[in-house]
Amino acid sequence: MLEEFLPFLGLIIFGNIENLILSSQGVVAGVNPRILALLSIICVIIWLIVGTIFTKLLLNYAIWIDFIGGLAIFILGLQSMVSAVKGD
Repeated sequence: MLEEFLPFLGLIIFGNIENLILSSQGVVAGVNPRILALLSIICVIIWLIVGTIFTKLLLNYAIWIDFIGGLAIFILGLQSMVSAVKGD
């Protein structure tokens, strides 16, 4: 079963790191931590369902999905670092 997810291992690891970064930005921005936690859990459940359903269907496109997902994670990380340096 886990063999199905191996092509997406990088996205799983770095996506979770990015989720932690975005959550910490929300806390620093003054968002209610309970609301932030609830929204994070909802998003994780949605991605779990989407990932479980579409992994088998889209396995042939794993390279492109990894590239686009990795690029999105990189851009979001860069955006969070720039805003942290600026003090926004």
